[in-house]
Amino acid sequence: MKKIFIGGVMVLLPVALLTAAFVWVFRFVTDLIRPLTTLVVDNLGLPELVGHLIVIAVILVVCFLIGGFVTTGLGRWIHNRFDRYLVKLAPGYRLIKATLEQFFGDPDSSPFASGEVALVKLFGTDCPTSVTALVTSRHPNGDFTVFVPTGPNPTSGLMYHLKPDQVELHPEIKVEEMMRTIIACGAGTGKLFGSNPDTP
Repeated sequence: MKKIFIGGVMVLLPVALLTAAFVWVFRFVTDLIRPLTTLVVDNLGLPELVGHLIVIAVILVVCFLIGGFVTTGLGRWIHNRFDRYLVKLAPGYRLIKATLEQFFGDPDSSPFASGEVALVKLFGTDCPTSVTALVTSRHPNGDFTVFVPTGPNPTSGLMYHLKPDQVELHPEIKVEEMMRTIIACGAGTGKLFGSNPDTP
């Protein structure tokens, strides 16, 4: 009976958590766009939910159009001038933009989109202990900068600057696969890295 109950919980709990997360995000977004929704509802006489959906759809279309526009020469010029203006007006803008670009920007420049998974020996090659890491930068002298995420939240962690002999690259492993093991607090790492003797 206990195993059956736990099995049912394991089926329903992820669905419940996903639903709760969706509801939270939806409420957060609708609170932000409520002034626009009020305009739509008051002028068109629509239900509030329909008003929210219309405003969200319009925002998505506008984002798509702006994204297409900034790929043109004129769009890039305007965007660069707008960026320079915002940097002067709001000092924190550059930091926020750089952080978002690392996670959602160009895959060619974002280590979180196309980074290299590695096992690194933080305490030197003489110590058998190794940790899962993401290579975020290569130095001209051959050294590496790596990010070691903490579980179960992979967005937090520590940076280390290591010598090449402390870094074992695994280009066959995707970043998403590595991140799943971090979220799972290491579960699945053995399968991910195969029969590597340093892998727990």
